[in-house]
Amino acid sequence: MNVVAIQSSPNLEGLTSSLAQAVIKGVKAEGGKAELIHLNKLNIKPCIACDGGWGKCRTEGICILEDDFDALRKKIVEADALVFATPVYWHDLSESAKMFLDRLRRCETFSSFKTFKGKKAIGIASAGGTGRGAVRALYNLEDYLRRLEFEIFDLVTVTQSSKDHKLEMLEKAGRYLVKKEHKR
Repeated sequence: MNVVAIQSSPNLEGLTSSLAQAVIKGVKAEGGKAELIHLNKLNIKPCIACDGGWGKCRTEGICILEDDFDALRKKIVEADALVFATPVYWHDLSESAKMFLDRLRRCETFSSFKTFKGKKAIGIASAGGTGRGAVRALYNLEDYLRRLEFEIFDLVTVTQSSKDHKLEMLEKAGRYLVKKEHKR
């Protein structure tokens, strides 16, 4: 099993990153391959809705912007599963997560959202401060993943007070993700 884990926090060593790394640890413990991608280290531009919103992304599935988007999209296409971890900002996904997912959703319209159909996904929303907004942010992340037709493997909210047991649970989720794939 090949897993791509994307974490969209600017804090590369913070809570959100550690949650994605916990899943990776579980995947690797069962013999799977996994890569952690720090979304904020990539050059991902915002969608410009070219041609009045009906540009090549909507007609051919190709984004005209030149940045790191297509390379990351290709990694997700080639993977068996996606882990997407976002910090919670103002009861929502991080800005970099929204920017990337908006472009991904727009480009996948061309394939009628079939590129990711059946690929497993784990969505994680981590609220490091007050803990408020995690459920709403996770709901929004789930909506993106479902519109792209990922098969939801798990959806997890995490706060500072729940992080210890959730780290352990996410490592187990990574293990189970690989084990379940081997049983097919």
